[in-house]
Amino acid sequence: MTHTETSRAPALTPETPPSAGMSRRTGVIVAVVLITQLMIVLDAAIVNIALPDIQRDLSMNAASLSWVINAYTLAFGGLLLLGSRLGDIFGRRSVFLAGLTLFTASSVLGGFATNVAVLLSARALQGVGAAMLAPAALTILMSSVSPGRQQTRAIGWYTVVSASGAAIGLIAGGLLTDLASWRWVFFVNAPIGVAVFVAALMVLPRTTTTRTPADALGALLVTLGMSTVVYGFIRAAEDGWGDAGTLIAFITGAVLLAAFVFNESIVSHPITPLRLFAHRERSTAYVARLLLVAGSMGAFFFMSQYLQLVLGWTPLQTGLAFLPIPVSVFASSQIVSRWLADRYSVRVIAGIGMALSAIGLGSMALILGAHTSYAAMVVPMILLGLGNGSAFVPLTAAGLTGVEPADRGVASGLVNVTQQLGGALGLAVLVTVFATAHPTSATPAAVTDAFVTGADRGFAVAGGLLAIGFAVLMVALRPRGGRGTQELALDDELILAES
Repeated sequence: MTHTETSRAPALTPETPPSAGMSRRTGVIVAVVLITQLMIVLDAAIVNIALPDIQRDLSMNAASLSWVINAYTLAFGGLLLLGSRLGDIFGRRSVFLAGLTLFTASSVLGGFATNVAVLLSARALQGVGAAMLAPAALTILMSSVSPGRQQTRAIGWYTVVSASGAAIGLIAGGLLTDLASWRWVFFVNAPIGVAVFVAALMVLPRTTTTRTPADALGALLVTLGMSTVVYGFIRAAEDGWGDAGTLIAFITGAVLLAAFVFNESIVSHPITPLRLFAHRERSTAYVARLLLVAGSMGAFFFMSQYLQLVLGWTPLQTGLAFLPIPVSVFASSQIVSRWLADRYSVRVIAGIGMALSAIGLGSMALILGAHTSYAAMVVPMILLGLGNGSAFVPLTAAGLTGVEPADRGVASGLVNVTQQLGGALGLAVLVTVFATAHPTSATPAAVTDAFVTGADRGFAVAGGLLAIGFAVLMVALRPRGGRGTQELALDDELILAES
């Protein structure tokens, strides 16, 4: 049995998308979703450059400082699937507004924090709000724009903010920290959040909700399982893969997720229907997206550290140095969504994107040295941005291919889950690889050489992760039975069509 939320917005539902050209109201909905997604993605990175100032002002040690990042990642990644299901049960509009309120309020709390406990609590609450916002926002986007070219373009814009959000966050963090204070990396969300809330209240459509038995056990198992796995990645980045706590976290997470899968196979109304993984293109898109994010996002760590520690740049200079990446992401995603998506297959477009990103990271590993100039890094950064922008468009659309209306919230959640797990996985793997390089002495030159050696290894492994993603796409999406790959193109029949 279903019911609809009461709202002053018109009765635009997932089942009745606009049929003609994009209206002004639909354009505002798209803008609301894109700004929300940008806040969510860049918030994971915007505090990075501000960490030294935060550490000094709040007298934090290195271990607690890492949790300024990890508290957000853990809450966000662990609660995403639960947050996506809440949208189906209570209505995406209601969950979106509740998540936005929590995210904005906790951002203000973080800005006013005067001790470690308050700051880390605020970061965790931001993650909870983001876990509610992200799947609701993507589902609203896909439901509000007509399938076909309009929807593909909307996905292109969504790709820009998703793929370049980390780089934009570093730029914004550098600007705000240098020109104002580290507290403004949190305060900046307040005016944006209020403006988005007002706009969302006016234009977001009423959505169909479900009154089905709540899969309480499934929600508990997946939340605990995801949180434990994400914590395992975080622990691995800090203490290594052989650490007892790391191994216990992964084993516990695996057991909980196995119990979750079993539970979902026997309950009548699962929180995550296993049928979502039976679709070949969709499952491949999840795996490829995870590997793309793991290699790309983890590499930002080395870039920002190299610019500050080796080249001696300021936070502002470091932030601005990342501009080639979002500019390249924007250019390639718009080319793909406007001219290529309805002509070529997911396999071709995403494969080319994966290859370009892998080449960019591999090139960085080859050229990076103790005296490498920023100018030499620009081309690899552009290749990384072009590849990410190209790959994210088809992978986002393919992750929602053939989904029943009742499952769209969960499918959107899975798209975001792969991104969060990919980021945690990439950081853990690459930091561990980086730590294999040790200085031969305590001299500044030896320390710099060890850093560069570790960074080179990290970039090489990051490129390898993307090469694996390329291989997955080439093998899993190989045409069968003599059919051409054109049937996998992002056209009206693929995007949110019945499979």
